[in-house]
Amino acid sequence: MESQKKFPKAFSFEFFPPKTPEGAEKLRHVGAEIAKLEPCFFSVTFGAGGSTRDRTLATVTDIQEHTGVDVAPHLSCIGSTQENIRSILNTYIKADVRHLVALRGDMPSGMNEPGEFRYANELVAFIREETGDHFFIEVAAYPEFHPQANDAHRDIEHFCTKVKAGADSALTQYFYNADAYFRFVADCERRGVDIPIVPGIMPITNYTQLARFSDACGAEIPRWIRRRLESFGDDTASIQAFGQEVITQLCQQLLDGGAPGLHFYSMNRVEPTLAIWKALGLSSNKAERNKKL
Repeated sequence: MESQKKFPKAFSFEFFPPKTPEGAEKLRHVGAEIAKLEPCFFSVTFGAGGSTRDRTLATVTDIQEHTGVDVAPHLSCIGSTQENIRSILNTYIKADVRHLVALRGDMPSGMNEPGEFRYANELVAFIREETGDHFFIEVAAYPEFHPQANDAHRDIEHFCTKVKAGADSALTQYFYNADAYFRFVADCERRGVDIPIVPGIMPITNYTQLARFSDACGAEIPRWIRRRLESFGDDTASIQAFGQEVITQLCQQLLDGGAPGLHFYSMNRVEPTLAIWKALGLSSNKAERNKKL
């Protein structure tokens, strides 16, 4: 973890584009509350094949206008053409966006061919070729390995390829086993990776929803956590109290071990992440890494 300890702590939060005016108003409130913590940035997700492209841009500009916080839109390339990606990049440049999360993304339903981009490293390289250093580029990392990976060694090599293509930082898939993260970072260090690898944090508030997400994305819920959550049944208060305790301990272990910050998957809610933030006793000072963006 020596490579990670040298980076200033950076804290960030992820949102998804709301589908309704009511959802947009709710997210405006959530963004305003979380902005009080002075995070390094917010990220906004992007649907498969660009299915939420317009809503992503609208959400990015709305959050920037109302919070003043740097916003990093997700940009997925699967099913896209170079011209389509070029157009999106130009739109973000005009909107004064300087931070991106570059992803491969999932194949859109009904599509059999990946388009002109097969992997995220090709997207990162294309962004650099088209825009130089205009964007600070985040990429995804998978401490428990990508759900479609056939080989753990090759999965790490794929991550290293994204870094070499021009990534500035990485955000991990969420996990509940800190050792998986520490081992992943150690493997990356042995391969010469020298960028921040920020752990992704998913608060536990609804077991049924969490189990569905985790089964889909390959994030393991340790058996002892599953059994405890199952034992609470429909007792939402107990699930949330237990979840806050587990996630707070995980975050503290990661920070004590040298993690360069935390990236919270907020699910467009303020209470769960705010409770964890307060339990950790985190400062509301902006990370020094903001100066580089």
